[in-house]
Amino acid sequence: MQEILDTSEALKAAFRRHASGVCIITLNDPEGKPVGFTATSVTSLGSNPALATFNVARGASSWNALKNAEYVAISMLNEESLYLAKKLSEDHTKRFLDNDWNPESEHQLPIFDKVNAVLICKIRERIEVESNAVMVVEILKGLLPEELASLLYHNRGYVIPGKRFD
Repeated sequence: MQEILDTSEALKAAFRRHASGVCIITLNDPEGKPVGFTATSVTSLGSNPALATFNVARGASSWNALKNAEYVAISMLNEESLYLAKKLSEDHTKRFLDNDWNPESEHQLPIFDKVNAVLICKIRERIEVESNAVMVVEILKGLLPEELASLLYHNRGYVIPGKRFD
């Protein structure tokens, strides 16, 4: 077994080997404009009450909107939504130019089609740690379209079970 003494490199190498589900987080900025980003840090925190968490860098383009937001949508991606994972991780000024999303009815959160699930969430806590933040959200409701093979992120690339996209 290879020993890695540099803790930053050890963390990176270990998590490259750990497949994660791919999600997008969407919200509105204070002016009501859509904001979003790709996240692989979404996890369930508990079911009673229904809570989840995700992480974000405080230097990210969406942080200013996120630090003031009350609601977010977490969309879990599938084999047909690879383009969303890529689009919401690239130039933030181009993420919502296409007509491939609609505002959710109650909170007007931007929602994309072709996802496995959408959780509408209220932000409960923002925990700032170094240059990052852990967001704790309460699930208000879920939207469940047809389920397809989940999109995962593994070893710096997107995969679905049995297939890799580079």
